[in-house]
Amino acid sequence: MALPAPPPARVFAELDTAPAVLGRSGPPALPGREVHVSGSAELSARPDRARVSLRLGSRKEAAGAARSSVSRRLEYIAHSARQRGIPEENMTVTEDFSRVENTYQMEAEVCIIFSDFGKMQNVCNLLTEKLGTAVTISPPHFYHTPEAIDTLRRQVCVAAVGNTRRKAQEVCRLFGQSLGTPLLIKEEETKEWGGHIDSHLPRSPDSLTLQERIQSATAHASSRVVAVFEIKAKENRRNKLL
Repeated sequence: MALPAPPPARVFAELDTAPAVLGRSGPPALPGREVHVSGSAELSARPDRARVSLRLGSRKEAAGAARSSVSRRLEYIAHSARQRGIPEENMTVTEDFSRVENTYQMEAEVCIIFSDFGKMQNVCNLLTEKLGTAVTISPPHFYHTPEAIDTLRRQVCVAAVGNTRRKAQEVCRLFGQSLGTPLLIKEEETKEWGGHIDSHLPRSPDSLTLQERIQSATAHASSRVVAVFEIKAKENRRNKLL
């Protein structure tokens, strides 16, 4: 049986010849000598927001009774959330009032946005305990704000640049040289993808645990950077002491 073909060679770094760069302070760059390197990084960010929907309703023969039943529960939900530091602007209430046959039906939905998942669990647990079947609480929907995604993109690019510079330093150290200033830094490739659940069995979204939901909503990003640095001549230790 023939052996599989070896993987293609990867270029860790290469030395190139280019015109010397003038006007730089410190030890002079070696004329026409550069080090070309590439580096990459991969980072992830957990979701920073969660949206929970709470549904409640009442059907009564009298319109006022239906409204009053729902209003009392809405007031309790809002009060409980405010007590735990949820700002008013993070709560949205929609109401629907209709007549069904000979009765009046009042339905309402409360959407609450949480940035603190611990507070989210406390509020949901309290409402489940106090209101029971009088309220239906949906599983939390985790997501990222645009600011969180922008931060992840910046961080992964900076990490890739740092890895690239460390590679260049190691190459220069290997050959007894000193790394100079960067001549080119370019982000060549970026990738972004969502999280996944470490399970081989297909599962319904409603059956996921809280941690599995967070894992599924975690964002991942990678960046690959290429850079060119000049190579400086090492300072003479005796001259440096003088």
